[in-house]
Amino acid sequence: MNRQLFPVRRAISSQAGFMLLEVLCALLIFAVGVLALVGLQTVSIQQASAAEYRSMAQLAANDLVSRMWVSDRTAATLQTNFATGAATGYAAWWNAWQPHMPGTSATVLAPTVQFTTVAGGGSAPIPSSLVTITMQWKAPTDIVAHQYKLEAELK
Repeated sequence: MNRQLFPVRRAISSQAGFMLLEVLCALLIFAVGVLALVGLQTVSIQQASAAEYRSMAQLAANDLVSRMWVSDRTAATLQTNFATGAATGYAAWWNAWQPHMPGTSATVLAPTVQFTTVAGGGSAPIPSSLVTITMQWKAPTDIVAHQYKLEAELK
């Protein structure tokens, strides 16, 4: 009986530590996978916050166009009320939206509103105004500012 036990012990002793090596390799592969998932989650959170700021910029610009649309849409009135700076319509709009745009203030990365008069056509030519709104923001983790432009023609 002793002879039958020795070959089994030799087979076991020749593979001693191999299972430990397999377990260590499996743990290494698992750890790399977990680290990749953590990195993916970090990028996902950054992209979600960037999408939030882009959406806020779009909403703010559309809100300004809506305010222009319900006002007197003559070129002179639009420029007086909504031009960049101290215009009353612009100031009221920017005071409402500025807290939602990161890295902005009254002077830093403030939106710009530019007007261009477009000649009207047809039998009764009525000129229209082409408004260009440029929104800028800079999230706390961003190195450079982001920009969103909206053009709308008001007649």
